Amino acid sequence: MPPVPSLIRRHPLKAILTLAIALRLAALLALPEVFAFERTGIIQGIGTHDVYAQNLLQTGVYGFEPGEPDGVLPPLYSLFLAAVYAVAGRGSLQLVLAQALLDAASIALLHRIARRLWPGEPRVALIGALLHALYPYLLFQSLTMIDTSLYISGMYLLLWLLLQLNDASVADRRRLALLLTACGATLCLLTLLRPNIVVLLPFAGLWLALRHGWRGSATRLLPVILLGGALLLPWMARSAGIYGQPVFIALHGGRNFWQGNNPCTLPYLRAGYDTQWQRETYAEEVALTSLVQRDSLAMQVALNWLRENAAVIPELLWTKFITHWSVDIQPLRNPPVSAAGEAVADDCEAGIIAITTIGADDPTRVYDESAAALLFRLVHRYWFGSLLTLALAGLVITRRRWRELSLLWLTLLSMTLVYVVYHPGTRYRAPTDPLLFLFSASALLEIRRAWLARRHADSSR
Repeated sequence: MPPVPSLIRRHPLKAILTLAIALRLAALLALPEVFAFERTGIIQGIGTHDVYAQNLLQTGVYGFEPGEPDGVLPPLYSLFLAAVYAVAGRGSLQLVLAQALLDAASIALLHRIARRLWPGEPRVALIGALLHALYPYLLFQSLTMIDTSLYISGMYLLLWLLLQLNDASVADRRRLALLLTACGATLCLLTLLRPNIVVLLPFAGLWLALRHGWRGSATRLLPVILLGGALLLPWMARSAGIYGQPVFIALHGGRNFWQGNNPCTLPYLRAGYDTQWQRETYAEEVALTSLVQRDSLAMQVALNWLRENAAVIPELLWTKFITHWSVDIQPLRNPPVSAAGEAVADDCEAGIIAITTIGADDPTRVYDESAAALLFRLVHRYWFGSLLTLALAGLVITRRRWRELSLLWLTLLSMTLVYVVYHPGTRYRAPTDPLLFLFSASALLEIRRAWLARRHADSSR
């Protein structure tokens, strides 16, 4: 058998993928008291998905209450959990292994995307893949019950398919049909995971138009949208049957929009808290008969507040933008521990927030109280901050190739717009971070080239 260094040189991507999976499993084994939810009874992430998955397996019905169907959350991640549980049983090792495999898929897809966009410099792809594999925040996300790993692999698959679609000849009808079908199916699944992926579509259309013109762009993208929409119809028909009126994918869009656009948003963000900790006062004095009405009311209350407070919108958008791109993990802090259910009241118009307290057994405590979490936040600051600085340099270095690379720019822009309109957080930005790291890799290689050139010049004097 060849020595390990030789195998790494011959198969560097396989080595990176193996490293990524090994790191995630090692992190779980090192911190079972945090992530082994079957032992601790505490789920790091969104435990609601666990409830949906278990209910689906036990009753055959997708719903938070056993046997009662609902459409509150996008279903794909809960279905993914149910599939993992059905095949391998419910446990942290099974979940982390499944999500590590998804991470490996997204790393491989990032590598293929970079090879296509930097055809003359394969090292950009390898460095980008390695940075993705080692990125501490995404490693952490893969240990939790959250949809990040599934979303990244799906998004990068869609981007890779768009690259193939861009290169496909209209004359090759069979390949074009296969690509359109794959794009439409991937778009459908991503919409069932995070509906905000639809914001990427006009930017993808713009990118396709740079090469094919608007007509050529429509010829490629419109069938994708129509197929993706058609595949969503069964889920939307199910939700309409449950609630008696149309529902687009889920019932949390209005609530999320309100969390990012109300009198308390700025005070909460300035204080370093996630806006999701706000008390939902908009429905306290309104008689509501359905979850659809509640979600619609949240959206309307937020829109009314924006209309009545238009002067604050620039500051609101800027604060959300710098929070979204902060080098620190956002939110900076979580609520203090106190007796669960303690009554609190905000007076945000006066700039006063009375943050909701959490119980002593709340899983978010570990993100503020443990020494490991504080060290992790420090590592993230310098790791991401350094790569962000390099990426900005990489954007300048690669500016002449903007037509090809603008697919990455526009993806970063589209997701930034989503969370500046709604509400920001590091976990929302993280899926696009490895795309940014490709520009970091480009800058690193340019710095190395300049250093070698200077060293050669010095040695020849």
